[in-house]
Amino acid sequence: NNILSSVIGFTELALDDVEKGTQLEDSLQEVFKAGKRARDLVKQILTFARRTDAELKPMQVVSIVKDALKLIRASIPVTIDIQQHIESDAVIMGNSGQMHQLFINLCTNAAQAMDDTGGILKVDLKDVEIDTSFSMRTVDLAPGSYLLSTVTDSGPGITPDIIDSIFEPFFTTKGVGEGTGMGLAMVHGIVEDHGGKIFINREPGKGSVFSVY
Repeated sequence: NNILSSVIGFTELALDDVEKGTQLEDSLQEVFKAGKRARDLVKQILTFARRTDAELKPMQVVSIVKDALKLIRASIPVTIDIQQHIESDAVIMGNSGQMHQLFINLCTNAAQAMDDTGGILKVDLKDVEIDTSFSMRTVDLAPGSYLLSTVTDSGPGITPDIIDSIFEPFFTTKGVGEGTGMGLAMVHGIVEDHGGKIFINREPGKGSVFSVY
């Protein structure tokens, strides 16, 4: 971060002095944009690495979901309709900052899947009871009471060839400079740190459903 601060800072100074509209200004602008992208990536990596330091406190997820959806609404195309079905005001042990980041990342990922076509982004929140039979069909999900949130999009879905990689750090299907590949990796880490699990139901051509217990 210190190195990037120097790169970004001195580039800003150079941009103040350079003649506007020149090739040199264009080149400096590219350096400036790349520096900021690198700074954002470092920030995400640090957040990913330090997430276990977060203190867990009693919190209501419903307020986090509503705040996250307000932010998302302002940043996604109007061709994407947001629907929410909230059936729970349960309290969990969690970290509000991490929960907020989790829903922002999941909703952003869902919205990006519908950038070109538009569609429906749906967020559900409800209480569920996991019994032994369901637990045996899943991985490390103990029987008991859970808060279940699902984030659904009507995009093209996730193809089988990448389904096993989407939670890996730095994996992205976006072009150079368009994504860091840290969003879903951070979601997976936050869910695990909270003692939960995340599952994906996907069908190519019919969208994706991320279920967080």
